[in-house]
Amino acid sequence: MSSFISDRANSLGESVTLKMARLARELKAKGKDVISLSLGEPDFNTPDYLKEAAKVAIDENNSFYTPVPGTMELRSAIVNKFKRDNGFEVNEDQIVVSTGAKQSIMNVILATVNPGDEVILPTPFWVSYIEMVKFAGGIPVLVETSIETDFKITKEQLRDAISDKTKCFLFSNPCNPSGSSYTKEELNSLVKVFKEYDFLIISDEIYEYINFERQNISLATFREISDRVITVNGLSKGYAMTGWRLGFLSAPLEVAKACSKIQGQFTSGANAIAQKTAVTALNEGPSKILFMKDIFLKRRDLFIEHLSKIEGIKLNKPGGAFYIFPDISYFLGKSFEGRKIENSEDLCMLILDEAMVAATPGSAFGSSKNIRLSYATSDELLIEAARRIKEVLNQLK
Repeated sequence: MSSFISDRANSLGESVTLKMARLARELKAKGKDVISLSLGEPDFNTPDYLKEAAKVAIDENNSFYTPVPGTMELRSAIVNKFKRDNGFEVNEDQIVVSTGAKQSIMNVILATVNPGDEVILPTPFWVSYIEMVKFAGGIPVLVETSIETDFKITKEQLRDAISDKTKCFLFSNPCNPSGSSYTKEELNSLVKVFKEYDFLIISDEIYEYINFERQNISLATFREISDRVITVNGLSKGYAMTGWRLGFLSAPLEVAKACSKIQGQFTSGANAIAQKTAVTALNEGPSKILFMKDIFLKRRDLFIEHLSKIEGIKLNKPGGAFYIFPDISYFLGKSFEGRKIENSEDLCMLILDEAMVAATPGSAFGSSKNIRLSYATSDELLIEAARRIKEVLNQLK
């Protein structure tokens, strides 16, 4: 019988972060003592005041379909949040609420990218960016960075990547997977290039409240390009609400309308209870959830302290998010009991098989000489994970 699966589905790569998480779950189901550092998910519970808001929303019978771009109450709260926390102004018609920031980004790509259009992606990039671009028929243009430059691009690299086919620039700040956070001066240097050309700039700011170095700088605050900036955000990371699936974007009006039209044919409006809860979260502001950032900072420093004891591993100090993205090129070409390590995938599988620690290969993020380790877990597990990784890597010859 011929295959019923479309070429589109066959060409779509599996999310490597989800793959590694799946492998870790399968090993745990077999009774293995696996430490999973593969998923980008806070280990905190949703704060009680938000759970209470959801209970009230249920009791008040918020159980009906919502408008496709989000309830007016929530869109107004998002408008106020952008003005209060980020320093730029939009109106409710420019807001689209989605089932997670991932859907927001996919909506933008489908709404703006035609086959053959180029989308500039600084490496490392979040794992789904490249697959989204390819799914829409776009051409990813990768701009390579390294640990030596703190995984940030320069204005010269940006300019070299631009062509007459460039439709979008897409990045996350703070970055998943590197944790790098751009300063205002660094962003300003990129803005000087952006304003010379006519393409969209998509700024994924889902980790804005987990920035250890400064208040996060939104690209939309640069007025000379603000009419072309699309800001993507959500509640998953900062508010520990991953399972609530609530994201949002602000965009130029024509882009917002196109995103809403696309969403209307796929999922329609986001969950009613999640939207009511999000109103409470955004109106209250970040003061009640910043304790999580303080804990992540302590974990970052603890994990770096223990990973730095591994000979050959190269580390930087990420400014945000909750990932370490070490350079592991020292170990490539080496072997473990006859098992040769050719790439980051091989190293992650070795660490999983021999150390029972799940990590994510950097190749999934466009950086083949790195691996991603999430420190969104307890101090004890981070110390133990570093010990196990060291024990295995020390045996490579």
